Amino acid sequence: MTPAAPAYRRLSVEERRSQLLEAALSLFAHRVPEDVSLDDVAEAAGVSRPLVYRYFPGGKQQLYEAALRSAAEELRHCFDEPHDGPLLPRLARVLDRYLTFVGRHDAGFSALLQGGSVVETSRTTATVDGVRRAAAEAIYSHLGLPEPGPRLRMTVRMWITAVEAASLIWLDEDKQPPADELRDWLVDQFVAVLSVTAARDAQTAELVRRALSAQT
Repeated sequence: MTPAAPAYRRLSVEERRSQLLEAALSLFAHRVPEDVSLDDVAEAAGVSRPLVYRYFPGGKQQLYEAALRSAAEELRHCFDEPHDGPLLPRLARVLDRYLTFVGRHDAGFSALLQGGSVVETSRTTATVDGVRRAAAEAIYSHLGLPEPGPRLRMTVRMWITAVEAASLIWLDEDKQPPADELRDWLVDQFVAVLSVTAARDAQTAELVRRALSAQT
């Protein structure tokens, strides 16, 4: 007897939407958004173009923004780290997850951060900025500072910018040095910029003394 074909399972609305977003993110990970068409997304998801329009009637712009929000949410989860144990190992674990995300999304990460896309809008820019704000707030929380002063806020935000820049260069350099070496270097950079700020800011000096003096 001929084996029966596997039964077709109709996807729920959420499952289908997730499938389309995953297909779009996969394409955006290897091409700039303006080079991705709805036909490309439909083909990657194994569905028809009208079905893509049914879920995203606003066309590619709506799909791109939804995919960006989905990626941003995944990036935010990189910062979910228990407040247990020494500070620097916590930061290292966050960076491990962040660099894993960067490596998996590759060119898409570059396109999202570098901008210049014809489909970039104030909403997409706000989505990326939201990830940066979430990263900063997570760091303040791990530093145990509900009200960081302006110098410390500037220091943390500058370091986040440096992490983004290093990640982009890392992709350009074919992911060299290895991710674990890049992670350790970025942790050292964090300590270094805090130490520089500590020479001019009492709040940061106390933080360095309290949180970074004994990493065991």
